[in-house]
Amino acid sequence: MDLGIRGKRALVCASSKGLGRGCAEALAAAGVDLVLNARGAAALEETAAAIRAAHGVEVTAVAADVTTEEGRAAVLAAAGDVDILVTNAGGPPPGLWSDWSREDFVKALDANMLTPIALMQACLPGMIARGWGRVVNITSQSVKAPIPQLGLSNAARAGLTGFVAGTARQVAPHGVTINNLLPGIHDTDRATALDSGVVKARGITMNEARAERMATIPARRYGTPEEFGATCAFLCSQHAGFIVGQNILLDGGATNATL
Repeated sequence: MDLGIRGKRALVCASSKGLGRGCAEALAAAGVDLVLNARGAAALEETAAAIRAAHGVEVTAVAADVTTEEGRAAVLAAAGDVDILVTNAGGPPPGLWSDWSREDFVKALDANMLTPIALMQACLPGMIARGWGRVVNITSQSVKAPIPQLGLSNAARAGLTGFVAGTARQVAPHGVTINNLLPGIHDTDRATALDSGVVKARGITMNEARAERMATIPARRYGTPEEFGATCAFLCSQHAGFIVGQNILLDGGATNATL
């Protein structure tokens, strides 16, 4: 399917690996020029070079911490006028409700709520002026069904979801859509970190930890960055202009809900 976005320009955050890279790869395959951002310069440059070679699109890499004002300024200056914004940041650490201090919550809010909001506030005016734009926020399945050990993520991402719900309806008349993608467990470094925590806590092997988690997923496997990226690219396409303010689960059926 031709997504109709060849020649558009996208800013994709946390895109050196994992779900962010999956989104960047899928957009590049559709002919979209990219501005990639991550904190680690080496991995980011490697990803940028691989995408240039594979898809022949323009790729600009900006190594910066987008959760800081200085990092956002550097990324936005390099990005210029973008048609597509994909926000993404690693999730806060797991734990129990009694473990977290106010500072822990502030860090989670900065990374997973306030940073995406700041990026949207920076990019939406230009999209509105041009009469077209796409924003996809990578959040979490915990927005639909809270995960007890991920309370920091539950809180921060729910706040972002509330902001998007209202804002998406305000910008839609201008040809701009905002939607959220809610990943369940995917085969990324984040999954490895969570599974490693289970290994350490319970004294089982990594294979055992993965097998136990897969057994809780109706699809009986972890998702892949490639299929996640393909969904993101569709939401950014010309065909998705009537999808507004939605929270789309990609979790293999793990969230047990009717609506």
